[in-house]
Amino acid sequence: MGTINHQALEQLHYVTELTKLIRAKSSPEEDGTEDSTEFVSFFPDFIWAVRDFSLELKLNDHPITEDEYLENALKLIEGNNPRVEASNLPRECIRHFFPKRKCFVFDRPIKRHKTPTINFCSYIFTEARTKTLRKGVTVTGNRLRTLVVTYVDAINTGAVPCLENAMTTLAQLENPVAVQKGADHYSQQMAQRVTLPTDTLQELLDVHADCEREAIAVFMEHSFKDDKREFQKKLVELIKDKKEHFLQQNEEASVKYCQSRLDELSQVLMESISAGTFSVPGGYNLYREAKESIEWKYSQLPRKGVKANEVLQRFLQSQASVEESIWQADKALTDGEKAIEAERVSKEAAEWEQELLKQKLLEQQQQLEAQERTVQENIVQLKEKMEQERENILKEQNRMLEHMLKVSLALALAMLGGPSPATSGKDA
Repeated sequence: MGTINHQALEQLHYVTELTKLIRAKSSPEEDGTEDSTEFVSFFPDFIWAVRDFSLELKLNDHPITEDEYLENALKLIEGNNPRVEASNLPRECIRHFFPKRKCFVFDRPIKRHKTPTINFCSYIFTEARTKTLRKGVTVTGNRLRTLVVTYVDAINTGAVPCLENAMTTLAQLENPVAVQKGADHYSQQMAQRVTLPTDTLQELLDVHADCEREAIAVFMEHSFKDDKREFQKKLVELIKDKKEHFLQQNEEASVKYCQSRLDELSQVLMESISAGTFSVPGGYNLYREAKESIEWKYSQLPRKGVKANEVLQRFLQSQASVEESIWQADKALTDGEKAIEAERVSKEAAEWEQELLKQKLLEQQQQLEAQERTVQENIVQLKEKMEQERENILKEQNRMLEHMLKVSLALALAMLGGPSPATSGKDA
């Protein structure tokens, strides 16, 4: 309030104790390096707002910006006595821990200038970073609430809040939610995109592959620190179970539809059998014509589904004894013709069995290919996420290195009595 002066800087004494008040890692580095060097990667931006500002923004009679005003206030005082060192300590800590610094000054309310407030709000909404932890993990909503509770609980028990432990706690709470979000997305999209029964198994598996890929992406977006991939494996198992459920529903829908249509198509045939229509000389040929008509009409039905052949075969098998009794009773057929007919029926039955076996083998192959796609999709998206995390880590390291070099240069220049980079027109 008023100005940024020595007293105001002294009131920020807590910045000089940050290395005691928070840890980045749960255990120290093997080389003894203080983990406070990593604070830069997850500390927020530093914004100093000065209320009721009473000065003119000038330095040595030259106009300066608000940011230049702040950087000038953070310049180190020359000297090496204990009092100077104590005065410089908060300045050094602010410059060391907060590479991005911003200043806003607000005139007294009586002047009613709206521009500073507009500029301040615009900066906050467009420039200020979302709270971010290591590896680029953003913290908003429930994550922020959990992080705050974790820190406060640690402080209340006398412990030092640790970012690494907090991230582990967050991961244990957030990753199950990420799994559920991915699984829910899969279920919702499958229900919207699939009309049961599908014409073929491959049709269902293709939709499954698309929904699974999206579900994995949803999980990857919301999960973090899943180092052992235990949560990703849980999602894979959940999707597998849901896929099996859709496959079962698809088969049941196919059986129900096919059986219903066959019952309709064969109703006249069943009534004719009961009425003895085919129990006359030449009745077997009439029966064959009626049955073949049913088979042809059935073959023309669209979208019968994966159980179409199986349902038809069961129908034909149910007619086998009836068919045999009709040809045996048909006095228009010779014994030789009856033997030929028996051989034909047996051959047809064997061909049907072979056809069903081929279909089953094809579906098994399609299932194996779908499983392989699942494995590959998980690997691809995992690699993409690991690459993104690697890039985030490199950005963090570069940002820390660049800032450390600037701080070292500023300290060196201060010791030599020269201008600091922050006040020589460069980005602070």
